[in-house]
Amino acid sequence: MSTDAIHGAAAQRPARLLAAVPAPLDPASADEPFVLSAPGRRLIVQRSDTELAVLDPASGDLVRYPAPWPRDLGTATFSPTAGLAVFAGLHALRAVDASGAVRWEVRHGCWGGECPELHREFAEYAEDTDEDGEHGYPDGGSAAFSADGKLVWAHVRGPLADDAPANEDEEGESDELWLVLDAADGRVLGRVPTDTMASGSFHTAHPDPALMGLSIGEGEEGSPALWGRLEGGVLSVRKIDDETVLLDVSPSGRHLLATDVQQDALYLHAAEDGTILRDLDADGAVPPYPQGGRVYWDFEAAFTDESTVVAGTSGSDAGYGPGRHWLIGTDDMAVRARISYPQDVAGPARAAGDGAWYTVSEDRTAVLVWELTQEG
Repeated sequence: MSTDAIHGAAAQRPARLLAAVPAPLDPASADEPFVLSAPGRRLIVQRSDTELAVLDPASGDLVRYPAPWPRDLGTATFSPTAGLAVFAGLHALRAVDASGAVRWEVRHGCWGGECPELHREFAEYAEDTDEDGEHGYPDGGSAAFSADGKLVWAHVRGPLADDAPANEDEEGESDELWLVLDAADGRVLGRVPTDTMASGSFHTAHPDPALMGLSIGEGEEGSPALWGRLEGGVLSVRKIDDETVLLDVSPSGRHLLATDVQQDALYLHAAEDGTILRDLDADGAVPPYPQGGRVYWDFEAAFTDESTVVAGTSGSDAGYGPGRHWLIGTDDMAVRARISYPQDVAGPARAAGDGAWYTVSEDRTAVLVWELTQEG
């Protein structure tokens, strides 16, 4: 089979390396680094068991935010505008500044199995986090800052500490909640039950601080995607679909990119009402490698502008050849070209802001930021 047949299109669009940034932490003891973009600025963020490291490649400044619990017991997010890290753990949301001081904390129901407790501190269950403990394989939520850094959106298990019944023998409501909080002091500005049973979740930010997406994994039960709006002090939520994972929001905020849980197709949604405008099946658009199996899209992708997306098939390519990334036009959801790189890349393409995307080196020691070369 010819190279063009393998890659599905004779056209290639070269990518140019904008930056290769060493990861701030040792990959042997830390999560994979990720890029956090703000207007005119990119930060490299990485979490270990003891800290959240935030590197500004432009200045070389590295700020470390002490972590209140190990990284496998929650997630973390950061606000460039507020200089604040928020750790979403099993029992609480905790906002921490660079000195390690706790700015605020919101306690909630425990994500650890069927644990009914409203824990006051991580120390209450710290010794129960091995494989035999009730907190050893916890479910979990997530948190994210709004685009302006003034709000924190958080998916937690209820009840909140303030909701706890006065009678200690009673159990509070264990419904999962989607919260919007004031980033300055942790005040709850809006809340709704999600009617989900999450194993995990993540947020997809919108340019409008009052809007946010939430993808919730429920294991074999499904993957609902929710869209939230905070308006007039009221949080309203609509469900986009029961089997959807949000990938990115277009620069204008008008469009959402998503895939289904089987990763068969990419879907372009209208952000206003969630309507599917167009879709692109991987089967037929991208051929498999020789001896390869089913081709499917990665769970991450990036808008480079309002009408162009970089999406990969690196997961299905693994073991058969180099991971491939594709340039897709959203006006008709068609593959325009295969992205060609000046060096090997690994994993999916992820949004880096300002028309760029990034990949992480296979050994997780560097973040590579890319942009399209000019045509012609």
